[in-house]
Amino acid sequence: MASRMECVTVDCAEPARLARFWAAALDYEVRDDQGHWIVLQPSHGDGPRLGFQQVPEPKIVKDRVHLDLRPLVGTLETEIARLEGLGARQVRLVTDNPGNVHTIMADPEGNEFCVSPPN
Repeated sequence: MASRMECVTVDCAEPARLARFWAAALDYEVRDDQGHWIVLQPSHGDGPRLGFQQVPEPKIVKDRVHLDLRPLVGTLETEIARLEGLGARQVRLVTDNPGNVHTIMADPEGNEFCVSPPN
């Protein structure tokens, strides 16, 4: 018997701030808000839930798990600008293979994620 993924959980200092960022970035909505624990779910369609759990320790090292985003419309540049407007920052551009370009970004608490060009 297998398990199913219930939620991807992010440890953070300010769950409300991070949940607002990710809800806007992904078009998610709040499913549960207990202040120290907030769960988001897709506003439309299917997809994984995201949880934001308040923890006392700060982020220290690179994340071992991260989200990969691909915009549904527009260009990589317009999506990066949109995410920056929500509070993200660019970390670096990765061009490891021709045709495989993506940008590493960080959310408002420094959690890294990648943004690839639309298909």
